[in-house]
Amino acid sequence: MSQLPDLESLRLLVLVGDLGSLSRAAAQLGVAQPSASKRLSVLERRLGLVLVDRTRRGSQLTDAGRAVAGWAQRVLQELDALLTGAQALRTQRDAELRVAASMTVAEYLIPDWLGELRRLRPELYVGLQVTNSEQVPELLRTGAADLGFVECPQAPVGLSARQVARDRLIVVTAPGHPWTRRRRPLGAAELAAAPLVLRERGSGTRETLDRALRLAGAGEPRPLLELGSATAVRNAAIAGTGPAVLSELAVRADLADGRLVAVDVDDLELSRALRAVWAPGHTPIGPAADLLTLARRRRRQG
Repeated sequence: MSQLPDLESLRLLVLVGDLGSLSRAAAQLGVAQPSASKRLSVLERRLGLVLVDRTRRGSQLTDAGRAVAGWAQRVLQELDALLTGAQALRTQRDAELRVAASMTVAEYLIPDWLGELRRLRPELYVGLQVTNSEQVPELLRTGAADLGFVECPQAPVGLSARQVARDRLIVVTAPGHPWTRRRRPLGAAELAAAPLVLRERGSGTRETLDRALRLAGAGEPRPLLELGSATAVRNAAIAGTGPAVLSELAVRADLADGRLVAVDVDDLELSRALRAVWAPGHTPIGPAADLLTLARRRRRQG
């Protein structure tokens, strides 16, 4: 049996001292008097002290009981402070969510997810940091973000991860480019040798392309321009600057409207997982857990 007294027994002892009656103390705690008497007896055995002098006129604390009740009062006050502080921290946590997301996820998926989250939690403040996939892990490790989203081919090392969506990259170019008149798909080596409008190194889009070309034995891509967002790459491709490799999410409307044309490529794996990531040992809770659930539900619905 544990030698530590339980908290309800300490509360009972303090009340007996304050009220001078075991029956009134039991009634205030909502327990039957026999149960209260038994609880005090267990407390006395655990401490090896006689704490209560039981007489026909009532129950009074002994000298030892008064000393223990004084210490118990301080323990209970500290416990109340702990519970009050924990509630304040929960309130603060549930009122704010800090998210770090790679640019493709931030531009094309996060707005819908956050819109639904705000309908569930109208008082929630969401701080969104938009960066590339390479920077998201550092924001999580330093505590600057509660939840992250990345578009890397593989989950970042040292983080917990869960897939929330699938995506694939597409080679696109403006109408009239010679590639739009090809009868055969483009080869991986041809793609690597061509000047391309690309995302910057460190982005999930660039990492996916680089990895796919390496696995195909085609070497590194040849940048014509390196730009810091999918929107900038898309606009350059539409303007006819050169072919580009972008997420299907980023160019879906442009393909439908004819502003861009998709170019088939042979033997190149350009699909990827979009993942939620968080610091290990810190399972998402509160609004972070809600956002993760929404993102995964949208994936199943899609």
